[in-house]
Amino acid sequence: MKALSIAATGMMAQQTNVDVISNNIANANTTGFKASRAAFQDLIYQSMQREGAVTSDAGSTRPVGIDIGMGVQTAGTVRLNTQGGMVATENQLNVAIDGRGYFSVTLPDGGTAYTRDGSFQLSPEGEIVTMQGYRVEPGMVVPENTTAVEINEQGVVMAYVENDPVPVELGQFSLTTFVNEPGMRPVGNNFLLATEASGEAQVVNPGDPGAGMIRQGYLEASNVNVIQQITDLISAQRAYEMNSKSIETADQMLSAANQIR
Repeated sequence: MKALSIAATGMMAQQTNVDVISNNIANANTTGFKASRAAFQDLIYQSMQREGAVTSDAGSTRPVGIDIGMGVQTAGTVRLNTQGGMVATENQLNVAIDGRGYFSVTLPDGGTAYTRDGSFQLSPEGEIVTMQGYRVEPGMVVPENTTAVEINEQGVVMAYVENDPVPVELGQFSLTTFVNEPGMRPVGNNFLLATEASGEAQVVNPGDPGAGMIRQGYLEASNVNVIQQITDLISAQRAYEMNSKSIETADQMLSAANQIR
């Protein structure tokens, strides 16, 4: 009887499903977070009788076969890159991406990470950095005695220094897009890394075709739909219980068979 091992794969798959859903719910208020879903696929099949097998000398064939599946496995976790809502913060260094694209961040080891979290700050030297103190590319330094910073939809950063009515242009935020965004690897701290699956990084300016716009004074909220996640959690729990019931039933059937004399 294969039901024991088959149902066990179902329970393991639903454990993964619950883990993914739990992470989504935990990050419901994380800036720029993108929800994920677990994707599953069936395992190989044991063919007891082949479809199309000849069943008589007259040449008749079997219309269907007998194929017993061996269970389920997790194929991957798919990140859902839908747009999150805009949350007004009134902080002049908070920016949100309205559309496709990621900010580029230089890591301490010299590598590049990508993020949708635009809750930027200033370093002691006046450089625009992330909450972890990592430089946002291209590096821009806000002069001392700056009274206000303005960032337009194209990502151009301008600073009003002291009483000068004419702003100083500091630079322009660039965005990076990927052909396959779900192929990027999450590493925590709201950072993603490029992989072979994501494709080559393509640097564009905000507002270019296929790129989003910059919204100053806003942050992108998580795209997690809590109600949907709770519904999915209940569904995963019921699926786990049904697999557990299958194991219990198979055990009872085996016990009955063993008692036959």
